[in-house]
Amino acid sequence: MQFDSPVYSLSELCAAIGGTLESELGDTYRIKAEIGSLSVRGGHCYMELVEKASDGAILAAKVRATCWSNIWVMLSAYFTETTHQPLSPGMQVLVDVGVSFHAVYGLSLQIVGIDPTFTLGDLARQREQTVLRLKQDGVFDMQQSLSMPTLPKRIAVISSGSAAGYEDFVHQLQQSGYDFSTVLFSAVMQGDKAAQSLVSALEEVSTSPSAFDVVVIIRGGGASTDLSCFDNYDLASHIAQFPLPVITGIGHQRDVSVADMVAFRSVKTPTAVAEFIIALMDEAQQTLDRLQQRLMLTADKISAVQRERIHTLIVRLQSAFGGIIMREQNRLGMAQKTLALLSPADIFRKGYSLTHVNGRVLRSADEVRAGDVIETCLADGVVRSTVNE
Repeated sequence: MQFDSPVYSLSELCAAIGGTLESELGDTYRIKAEIGSLSVRGGHCYMELVEKASDGAILAAKVRATCWSNIWVMLSAYFTETTHQPLSPGMQVLVDVGVSFHAVYGLSLQIVGIDPTFTLGDLARQREQTVLRLKQDGVFDMQQSLSMPTLPKRIAVISSGSAAGYEDFVHQLQQSGYDFSTVLFSAVMQGDKAAQSLVSALEEVSTSPSAFDVVVIIRGGGASTDLSCFDNYDLASHIAQFPLPVITGIGHQRDVSVADMVAFRSVKTPTAVAEFIIALMDEAQQTLDRLQQRLMLTADKISAVQRERIHTLIVRLQSAFGGIIMREQNRLGMAQKTLALLSPADIFRKGYSLTHVNGRVLRSADEVRAGDVIETCLADGVVRSTVNE
């Protein structure tokens, strides 16, 4: 077969393509796309920008993009300062790009600018959708139906063991004077793997929920840290449905995350979480002190009442026994007088006497014979006599 068209080398064709693009396309274009992948090497940022079909399962477009180091330094800092998180895969971005074609590397986009407010708006939209989905699932407020234990001493801590925030949290508890028990469940706290790592840590805690009173999710961090994982639906759903109260303190000053919204309690920093738990212990201690004071006062009142009752009883007994003793004393006095009247000595003093014969009381003259010796007892002595007849 004969071909009449001219023959080009591959490099010539690529040059023609590049030239055509340069002549036909403008200098820059503003496009919206999703970051499919992102890596930084040698100070340059290499991305893959994608567009997904309406169902989200099929790619409608995919192009390589590069942001050279001299632009990347300023662009990434500007984006992070505005959004409080770095550029990362999954984000929707609005970028200014130039189009280039290289004979070896093919078509690519050169990123020269970015609009962070577009990403902020998209992130806000995603957060709203996540919140709406949680409410539709009926789990958004489930943590609020739980009750905080009176003494939250056994604490499951989900954090990075090397994080300064974790050390601050533990130190604060140790300085409180209460006997807290903490168990660390280590997790990745930032990046695209953080959400799943946090979910795994929660699932590990859930295998022994009776061993803990409360769960805390803590991390330190500033404006440059990636916190988008805390807006993840799966993580928020796990927190909302967790059987123990969950307290978050993920160290950021921006608007609260979805994880914060569904947690039992949300505070700003790990130290604030420790202060919240210590305050609960202080409140319990104060309640115990008040109960102790009330118990002591009640005991004193009861003792006072009982002492009064005993005193009244003693008075009554004294009064009753006093009357009995007086009556008995009167009876005794009368008996003594009666006995005194019946006393032989008193009878003797009146002129009476008592006669014995042979050791027996003489009651009749017939009981003596001539010659018997009789003894007559008088008031002042005894007279012995011999009977003549």
